[in-house]
Amino acid sequence: MRALPFEVMMSAAELSLAVLLLLLTPGPTNSLVLVAGAERGWTGAMRLVPAELAGYFLTVLPLTLVGAVVLSDHAGLQKAVTLAAAVWVAVLAVRLWQPLAAVKGGQSVAARMLLVTTALNPKALIFGLVLLPSPDRLVLNLALFAGLVVLVAALWAAAGAFLRRGAVGQPRALFVLRRLASVWLAAISVLLMIRGTGA
Repeated sequence: MRALPFEVMMSAAELSLAVLLLLLTPGPTNSLVLVAGAERGWTGAMRLVPAELAGYFLTVLPLTLVGAVVLSDHAGLQKAVTLAAAVWVAVLAVRLWQPLAAVKGGQSVAARMLLVTTALNPKALIFGLVLLPSPDRLVLNLALFAGLVVLVAALWAAAGAFLRRGAVGQPRALFVLRRLASVWLAAISVLLMIRGTGA
């Protein structure tokens, strides 16, 4: 496998640190895992992790193999993906803004929602194009990435579960948490829209 133009060569320790820091950064996926932890507890939120992993690999795996070549040949493709992510995150913001009573089943974060959100997460582009591609250790990099995804999801789910045990377990506090997450996602959507349109 030839080296891709965006590829960054680094040691396993450097790669782990870079991936971990990027995964820990608050974003659409982490916001949903936090809300899931607050709604259904740590164990319930961790049941959604396979959907998060599937979402990441749906985007990351093709990008690590041919992504840089495809994007260099189709300049508008990255902007299109960014705009699609902006629209989806805006939809999530609207959904989280709704009262929990209006959500079917009383839980706003579903596996399908988390999968799509993660697949469209701008972080996936960085993982797939910059950090993970490697002609010599792609499988090892992907295994390391998967382990770190589970670790970070566990941390965000634990944060949500901790809030659930405190005031956020009460309906009013959970309502406030969902509204805050909605506002945060709306801000991310606007930033993605600006980046996608090149404004």
